[in-house]
Amino acid sequence: MKKYIFIIGCLLSMLSGLYGCRGDVEMLLSEEEDSGDSHGSVDYKGFYLLNEGNMGSNKSTLDFFDFETGKYTRNIYAEVNPSVPKELGDVGNDIGIYGSKLYAVINTSNKVEVMEANTARRITQIDIPNCRFIQFHGKYAYITSYAGPVVIDPNYEQLGFVAKVDTATLKEIDRCLVGFQPDELAIVDNMIYVANSGGYMGAGETSGYERTVSVIDIGSFKEEKRIDVAYNLERIKADKRGNLWVSSRGDYYTLPSRLFFIDKGKQIVTDTIPLAASNYWLDDELLYVYGSEFSYITNGWTMSYYVVDTRTRQIVRQNIITDGTDEKIEKPYGIMVHPETKDIYITDAGDYVTPGLLYCFTNEGKKKWAIRTGDIPGHFALLPKQQ
Repeated sequence: MKKYIFIIGCLLSMLSGLYGCRGDVEMLLSEEEDSGDSHGSVDYKGFYLLNEGNMGSNKSTLDFFDFETGKYTRNIYAEVNPSVPKELGDVGNDIGIYGSKLYAVINTSNKVEVMEANTARRITQIDIPNCRFIQFHGKYAYITSYAGPVVIDPNYEQLGFVAKVDTATLKEIDRCLVGFQPDELAIVDNMIYVANSGGYMGAGETSGYERTVSVIDIGSFKEEKRIDVAYNLERIKADKRGNLWVSSRGDYYTLPSRLFFIDKGKQIVTDTIPLAASNYWLDDELLYVYGSEFSYITNGWTMSYYVVDTRTRQIVRQNIITDGTDEKIEKPYGIMVHPETKDIYITDAGDYVTPGLLYCFTNEGKKKWAIRTGDIPGHFALLPKQQ
């Protein structure tokens, strides 16, 4: 059964005290839907899914899936925090749970929204311009920032940075300059690795993109060196041995998207996976990858799904989805693997302006269920039972 609750402005005065009033703006409260998949979990209550919302629309929303009940609840932030103007904000770019707090990186709203992990109740916001991705280590959160405004300019001069935030005080205490338009970051052995994109500077010209990973010493919080990889980097994740997997989006013309392997000891790229890599989830020794690659030459998209064994660096599966459902997914945009059941969750952003879909597949690639999400669903955070 679905539950729909709408409040338009404050016309329903009897409910305004309970849910709050945001002037004459339509406010969509939570909607609950049963997936029929109630299995429970040993270590996790469920997961949050952050919907980006199209840039400029101020429609980023937060959903939650409960493993125990199998129920999926849309737009929980608005209902839990009725007095917050503009709700989550504009473009939810990343999400993470650390200790008892939930952090949502809201890109063009220039903030990191901090909430209680168990309830999504707002604690505060951390103001960081054009923020992108977040990781945690020790007492601190580390957040990448493009630093400057959103603008495509081959002569862009503003270097990006990594912000260091104290997770006790929730205050920014330091910054480290890196390359242009830094995206995802990974932390290994007290070193921070940052994928620099130069995304604002490419504009179809390969020479404009960045092609390096910045390496920051956590102790000194200074950039020590850069590792040359490929143009237009975005994602970076560390496997169990501390080796790094980095994605390049290419130049959308002649240089294709690829997945690269950086050997931690050698600090160089030693292997390349010759398939597109838009996003991926690391589960134990396996990297679950999808590629959603656009070409300005064909004006078309190419989709791919595959699994890489991080030990052998070989593609072990080229068919994450085996029942034909991949033909129905318009734009894959997010991916997660349940650490216990090994179910695979893949989101579909569709046309990027209307609600997307969340698919759940068995690890053998068979569809279990699909549920409507917010606009552009893309970022997962597992909620542990012990907080």
